[in-house]
Amino acid sequence: MTRSGPTNSLVDVPGLRVGQHQRNGDGWLTGTTVVLTDREGAVGGVDVRGGAPGTRETDLLDPRNLVERVHAVCLCGGSAFGLAAADGVVRSRYAEGVGFGMGGPGEVVPIVPAAVIFDLGRGGDFGRFPDAGFGERAAAAASSAAPELGVAGAGTGARAAGLKGGVGSASEVLPDGTTVAALVVVNAVGSVVDVDDGTMYGAPFLLAADLPDTSSRAGRTGAPLLSPPRPAELEQARDGVLRAATGKSGGDSLATTIGVVATDAGLTKAQCARVAGSGHDGLARAIHPSHTMLDGDTLFALSSGRRPAPPPLFHGILTAAATVVTRAIVRGVLASRSVSTPAGTWPGYRDVFPSVLG
Repeated sequence: MTRSGPTNSLVDVPGLRVGQHQRNGDGWLTGTTVVLTDREGAVGGVDVRGGAPGTRETDLLDPRNLVERVHAVCLCGGSAFGLAAADGVVRSRYAEGVGFGMGGPGEVVPIVPAAVIFDLGRGGDFGRFPDAGFGERAAAAASSAAPELGVAGAGTGARAAGLKGGVGSASEVLPDGTTVAALVVVNAVGSVVDVDDGTMYGAPFLLAADLPDTSSRAGRTGAPLLSPPRPAELEQARDGVLRAATGKSGGDSLATTIGVVATDAGLTKAQCARVAGSGHDGLARAIHPSHTMLDGDTLFALSSGRRPAPPPLFHGILTAAATVVTRAIVRGVLASRSVSTPAGTWPGYRDVFPSVLG
């Protein structure tokens, strides 16, 4: 029987911590989410599928290249400008003496891959975007507690077609005790919602632990975890937010969904790249269309190596990687409530369809 880890989030993978920093108001609607490793770093991989990526240090993660371990991953708002947040994470890790050793004591270079979403102007001022200070503050806030979901960190300015996007996370513990988890910033040109009935594409993959605490359905054996919206809610949405989901009204601007998939199994760089690729299968289950020319969809994979190497096929880890990404996307959208700024209003899924949780 599938079960989540203790926090149902990325920090269920031992050795990883998550920190976030955001600004909302006075023209701002953006933020940064940072995943920190332990001092030894984590083996890393990446898979970039979108046609408009904004990234840093992804070539380094090619299995043919030298460095095996990374010391953080930075997920940022702000499009290309937001990559500056990674500089703050690098400085923070350097101050701790964490990085790729270059010789004497303290002579280290922190390896911090990064990816950005497009959220420029959503707070009302196109010139408000993360800088190195965002990365430093997010790194300083990192902890092993479950990260805040929804409108937080790099998900602060995110949207999913006409709905509010955000940060989501989920974990799964395999029968042998291996943990696989994901953290995703949901910011897509495509829709997370089937416009015919208002249900979320990824909903069939949910566990009871994935539902918000306010739901009465989690304890109802045999009941669907999410109900289809009531007809009146669906009809009203079809004239509003679901028009954007079909691309008929404002659904064609730049976007990008980014995230991290992690496991405590001991993997190589090549295996991490394969895990990141399987994570994209989960992204495609939850967002339609995905990997478009207007998205820079990018997933990193990390192996903390706290457990032994898996069998060569490592089928269970790959399957779980896809599933936790799907669940993380749905959880992020469920946790995101409506946001209004001078640039517009992005309603939360639960605000549009309150009946889905019973």
